[in-house]
Amino acid sequence: MFIVGRKWNNIKEKKASKDANTSRVYSKFALEIYVAAKSGEPDPESNQALKFVLERAKTYNVPRVIIDRAIDKAKGGSEESYDELRYEGFGPSGSMIIVDALTNNVNRTASNVRAAFGKNGGNMGVNGSVSYMFDATAVIGIEGKSSDDVLELLMEADVDVRDIIEEDEAVIVYAEPEQFHAVQEAFKSAGITEFSVAELTMLAQNDVALPEDALAQFEKLIDALEDLEDVQRVYHNVDLGE
Repeated sequence: MFIVGRKWNNIKEKKASKDANTSRVYSKFALEIYVAAKSGEPDPESNQALKFVLERAKTYNVPRVIIDRAIDKAKGGSEESYDELRYEGFGPSGSMIIVDALTNNVNRTASNVRAAFGKNGGNMGVNGSVSYMFDATAVIGIEGKSSDDVLELLMEADVDVRDIIEEDEAVIVYAEPEQFHAVQEAFKSAGITEFSVAELTMLAQNDVALPEDALAQFEKLIDALEDLEDVQRVYHNVDLGE
C-alpha cells in the first residue's frame, strides 16, 4: 500500500503538540511503561511490549528517572491494574477519530471521552464504526541516509515493508506492525541506533481536508481528548497540512 508523505506530517504535528506539554507526555509514558512492565518480565529484552514502549519513549526524550521509576513500581508488586480501551467517533465535517486509553476506572474514562466529543462538535461511534478506515502500521524514521540506502539495507536484511518515504531530511519506513522490531534490528545492525520516530500507530487510509472553521473545532476536540488523564493516544484522518 502506498502511503503519501502527508502521513508523516500528521505524525510530526502530533509529536510537536506533545513536545509542547512535556509533563503530560512523561506522565502518560510512565503509566504505559508501568503497564507494559507488569504484563510480563520487567526486562525489555524478554518483554516485547516493554521494549516497544521504551523505544517510543526515547524518541520523546523521556528522562531515564521516569522510566526507571515506572519499572521499579512494576517490580515492587504494585496491585494497580489498568484496562486497555479503544473508543471510536466522529469529529466536525465527518472527520474520524480513534482514542486509545489506559484506565483503572472504565466508567470514568467512557464518560470523559464521551463528554469531550459532545462538547466539541463530535459524537461517539460504536466499535468498528471508524477503525475499518485505518490500518495498524509501524512507522520508523531515521536521518542521515537516503531512501535508496534504506531500501538496500532492508533488502539485505530480508525485511519487507510497505513503503519508504524521504522527506525533510528524514527517511520514514512504513511496515506491518509485526515487522517493527525487524526493521529496527536491521537499522541497528547497520550501526543506526537513533530514531526520529518509532511508533505503532493507526494510519487513515485516506486523509481529509477540513474547511478552516471545522478545522479549528476539530483541533479543539483533539486537544480536549489528549488532555484527558486516561487517554494515551489519539488517531485521526485529518490532513493537518505543512
